Amino acid sequence: MTDIKSKVQGLDPSAKARNIHELIKDTGNIYETLAIISKRSNQLSVDLKAELYQKLEEFAVSSDTIEEIHENKEQIEISKFYERLPNPALIAMDEYLNDELHHRYREKRDRY
Repeated sequence: MTDIKSKVQGLDPSAKARNIHELIKDTGNIYETLAIISKRSNQLSVDLKAELYQKLEEFAVSSDTIEEIHENKEQIEISKFYERLPNPALIAMDEYLNDELHHRYREKRDRY
């Protein structure tokens, strides 16, 4: 997997209108296109969340009291970096429009 964080650094984090004809050029159906983008978005969301928790876990300090909170400057910077990343749905949309997403259909089963 390529480093998603470095790939999306220049990506505009705000949503914008899209040409529907460009979106359906591969599938011919907007709902199929949105299902593909949605599945990729969910994958990205899970991956980015796991990566963030893993990085924040490095700074975890175990203490006996729950009320004691340690704020670490690096921890805050890492959190801010992930907050500034574009929404996973926008990343997935960009990947789809740039032909970076590959999808296939499962074989159709006979219903009879």
